Amino acid sequence: MDYIDTLMRRNVEFAENGFNPGLRMMPTSKTLIIGCVDPRVDPMDIFKLAPGEAGIFRNVGGRVNPALFETLGILRTVAVAAGGDIGPDWNLIVLHHTDCGIKRCYCHEPRRLAAYMGVTIDELASLEISDPYKAVVLDVATLRANNDASGDYTVSGLVYDVETGNVEIVVPPSRTRPDAG
Repeated sequence: MDYIDTLMRRNVEFAENGFNPGLRMMPTSKTLIIGCVDPRVDPMDIFKLAPGEAGIFRNVGGRVNPALFETLGILRTVAVAAGGDIGPDWNLIVLHHTDCGIKRCYCHEPRRLAAYMGVTIDELASLEISDPYKAVVLDVATLRANNDASGDYTVSGLVYDVETGNVEIVVPPSRTRPDAG
């Protein structure tokens, strides 16, 4: 049987037993999580999130890159158009993990990775691709330093260990714009 058939059967079950038409467009916890596409690191699972509780952005490495800034800007536009906003009461969580496949791209296709991260090949080493603990610190700092980042969030940096299932707070929660308000 084709896998799409399996997915379609699961969707019928979801529509009959799990669908909630009352979910809102914006997350109930006012939390956005930036994480990796690695299926071992699904925030819905590791944080036991309920549907609609958090917005989740997933990209290779869970990295803060130019595309993420564009996405945050568009999301803020959507929120404002819906009569709300994204502000200082929102949480932005950067979630990296151990044994990330982005390291393999760094070794085998540095040009592609440099373009993805919006840097030159010579600048890749400064992005701490091989160390999720250093990378999450760097990404949180990048969010805080970027004047084009839409919103004033409480931001934190976490690392998930794929061998133990535990999450460690590496960068404690603090405001992206501490002087705003």
